[in-house]
Order: sequence, then C-alpha cells, then structure tokens
Amino acid sequence: MLPGLPAALHSTVPNVWTASEDVLQGQAQPGTDLFLDPIGDARKLDAAMLLFQPDAEFMLSACVEVQFEGTFDAGVLLLHQDDSNWAKLCFEYSPQRQPMVVSVVTCGASDDCNSVVIDGNRVFLRVARIGRGYAFHYATSAEGPWQFVRAFGLAPLPLQAGFLVQSPMGHGCEVRFSSISYTPQPLKDLRNGE
Repeated sequence: MLPGLPAALHSTVPNVWTASEDVLQGQAQPGTDLFLDPIGDARKLDAAMLLFQPDAEFMLSACVEVQFEGTFDAGVLLLHQDDSNWAKLCFEYSPQRQPMVVSVVTCGASDDCNSVVIDGNRVFLRVARIGRGYAFHYATSAEGPWQFVRAFGLAPLPLQAGFLVQSPMGHGCEVRFSSISYTPQPLKDLRNGE
C-alpha cells in the first residue's frame, strides 16, 4: 500500500511493480495494451494494472516519467470498471516519436484522443471523480496550473482507480510514478487550473 491511498493496491500481473515510500515503478511487458478497437476487431486487455478502491469522489495525481522506446509506450492513470468499461489518461509515445498526453474512454469500444505534445519524458497527470462524472487534467510542473483534457461519464458500475503500464508495439518500457497524491474530495472547478 502506498502512503495516502485509501486502500491496498492489487496487481493484475505479477512481478511488474515495485514501490518505495511515495514512488511506484512499473515495467511494461512487450506487446501489452488496454484497448478495444472501435474500427476493427482487435481487443487488447493484457496491460499490467495496479488498482485500489477509491472514495465516492476523489482526485488522484502523479508525476509520470516514461523511458520511451516503442510507439504507444505509456504510463497511465486508470479508472477501471470491467473489461468493457474504463478510462485511461496516458503519457504516451506517438508514432512521430513525440511524448504526448493522450486519453482513452471505453464504453464497449475505445475512443482515442491526442491532447498535447510534452517537451521531455515527464508530466503530471490527474484523474478526478465529481458526482457521476469524471475529469482528466495534466500539468507540466508540480506547481501547475492544471490544464483541462476532458470530462466524461462511465457506466454506473463499481469503480477502481490506479496505475497502468503498456508497450503495445514495443519491447517493454520502464515507468516511474512519483509525487503520488490522493484526495477524497471532489474537484471544484474543471477549468480554473487548480
């Protein structure tokens, strides 16, 4: 269990995660992803997840640092319900070999939305639950400001939150989550940068 989180973490794949104090490290395995192709028939559900039971309303943030190598290598903050319903906020390596903030919301099929290119291999990500809805934000420094990525809904199902590492087209990648923060309170304003 990491300090500050409300419940114990459980891993979907063994021998992927190591933790010390407020730093979490994950090693994505080659060819792993969490994505339900909305155009074709591809279903990838083998990315390593580390999940916990959050409060009814909450904010989870972390500094995400990825040793990018392959296309779509990513470190992710994840909201997970089941194999068909989930959302991920990714720090991901694009086909143009650029680190990007990318979001994916899945309700039977996955959408895929590139948000912004990041200069460097680290960024701050935040996921939040507000009432029945959810919001994604990113920041380029610990001081902020938080930039709005998207707001969305998910199915009315039990929810887990946590972390994911993926390397869909690569040979694996290392991801470091630090400055992990959890607040059992709702976000007050989606767009004011706080």
